[in-house]
Amino acid sequence: MPHLIYVADPMCSWCWGFARSLEALEERAPEGVTVRLVMGGLAPDSDEPMPEATRRYIQAAWDAVEARTGASFNRDFWTQCSPRRSTWMSCSSVIAAEQAEPGAGRRMFGAIQRAYYQQARNPSEVDTLVEVAGEVGLDGEEHRRALASPEVEAALRRDFELRDELGVTGYPSVALERADGTREVIIRGYADPDECRGMELGALFRG
Repeated sequence: MPHLIYVADPMCSWCWGFARSLEALEERAPEGVTVRLVMGGLAPDSDEPMPEATRRYIQAAWDAVEARTGASFNRDFWTQCSPRRSTWMSCSSVIAAEQAEPGAGRRMFGAIQRAYYQQARNPSEVDTLVEVAGEVGLDGEEHRRALASPEVEAALRRDFELRDELGVTGYPSVALERADGTREVIIRGYADPDECRGMELGALFRG
């Protein structure tokens, strides 16, 4: 079936700001077209504290996203948590959720975003992801085991391969895959909801 491919990372602040735009795209999509989440992976897993320069860079990005999109951020994160530049585990969490229950990946993606940006919780921590999995109706301890599984690791690598095949280097990005298997990237970087509502997705899917 044709579908939209949403390449994203739950710890990407521009993806948080893109939530309403994604909804607008879904409203414009032809009947039967669904969204496939593909994890882009901003930063590999690391136990190293986030450097001060990176902290300043990300906080400035939050300011820019808030100003442009209206998305809200709880900046208590920077004083209540120990930030690390580490996002692949949160990407794996989305994949593990989807493997456990079709449709749960999308729920997990949004729940990780809310935990990070609104609740000042750290998705670079496995315990946080396990808690969030329970909050979206999954078995937390099963989720913990899945995060370390070869099946989830292989699926994450496949997402990275598709990201590279599409030539995506930044998030959010959106591509479409037609019924004949051809793919086309239609959004690279943030696009506002009105821009998304103006896209003629039916014609794009027909090629």
